[in-house]
Amino acid sequence: MEPMAHLGVGIGWRPEIADAVERLHGLDWVEVVAENICPGHLPEALGRLRERGTRIVPHGVSLGLGGADRPDPQKLAALGERAVALGAPLVTEHIAFVRTSSPVLEAGHLLPVPRTRDALDVLCENVRIAQDALPVPLALENIAALFSWPGEEMTEGQFLTELVERTGVRLLVDVANLHTNRVNRGEDPTAVLDAIPLEALAYVHVAGGIERGGVWHDTHAHPVPPVVLALLAELRSRVEPAGVLLERDDDFPPETELAAELAAIRQVVTADRTAPAASGAEPGAVQELPGQGAGEATRTRVALGQAALLSALVAGTPVPEGFDRARIRVQARALAAKRADVVAKVAPELPGILGGREPYRTAFLGYAKGRPMTAGYRRDALDFAEHLLIRDLPADPAARRRLTAWWRERAGARPPRRIVRWARALTGRAA
Repeated sequence: MEPMAHLGVGIGWRPEIADAVERLHGLDWVEVVAENICPGHLPEALGRLRERGTRIVPHGVSLGLGGADRPDPQKLAALGERAVALGAPLVTEHIAFVRTSSPVLEAGHLLPVPRTRDALDVLCENVRIAQDALPVPLALENIAALFSWPGEEMTEGQFLTELVERTGVRLLVDVANLHTNRVNRGEDPTAVLDAIPLEALAYVHVAGGIERGGVWHDTHAHPVPPVVLALLAELRSRVEPAGVLLERDDDFPPETELAAELAAIRQVVTADRTAPAASGAEPGAVQELPGQGAGEATRTRVALGQAALLSALVAGTPVPEGFDRARIRVQARALAAKRADVVAKVAPELPGILGGREPYRTAFLGYAKGRPMTAGYRRDALDFAEHLLIRDLPADPAARRRLTAWWRERAGARPPRRIVRWARALTGRAA
């Protein structure tokens, strides 16, 4: 495996901090959420960064390479198109599943895959499909999780190591996620760093979070805590990362605070190493290991487990045997809250029509209990509006007229007639 090109210290580019990012002194590179940009129509601020030579790496969130289905060719093509448009040296994604096809359900979030032989076989085959389709190298990120799967057969270190050995994929190590999993799943982050082949390291993520009730929430909306910087130092003592990136997705601080966090990260990265690099397994040539292929029976077993879990999280079905029920409830609430927040960003008019943030959230969370997302956030916003109209809501006639006009403009159809609304309400349908 060839050494990674030097990236330096960077930040996740978001429209809300675009002006600040342009002014940050000594910024080496940025990462963008791949699904949030359109090749040929880059935001002007992002285009200016590229013109002055700042490297831009697209970071995907929707492939779901850990899912039971093979990767969507259209999603792979779109990710590759963004890599070419940005002149990116690589693209990145996550070791996670985000949807199921039977039943059709969308998590709207990155969910952990079970560390089993079946799941690893599926993941490896999906990764090889992605590698063949993408025009640049692929790196995969370890994710944060609120819960563990029952019956796991490998540690995180063993799972990641075998993934690299079997596919040659690079790793994007998120040290904040290592801390999250220490709190939530009792996993030792230094044991993970000792076990994985750091020769495969592409770059590193650093982010903030918060602990509530014994659960660490990887919010990307809080300052980077000292414990996460300490984990970055642990990694730095083993290997010199090609790049380190600060992630911030919400509750953006003043520009001076962003600059101070980047300076703290740079200080850790440039400090003298205090221990020799870990030897690790050399991830050069891809190895042919037993069980490398994922047959249809294997995919079916993985699909059944993921469908049962996701259905419990978003559709209110019983929690599968062996899971921590309290943690699943926490995750389900978090998914519904995130869904409400993202829909409000996708359709910012809705909170205003419904009388403000709190009435909107109350109405949306009530809707979400009975209507899992099946086709993305924009469709979800339309379905939510139709759900309200079917029930002659909101109660204020003026607000209902505004919601009807909003829905009609975006759905391209006439709202259901009163008799149709009654029939749908009786049958529990909202679409």
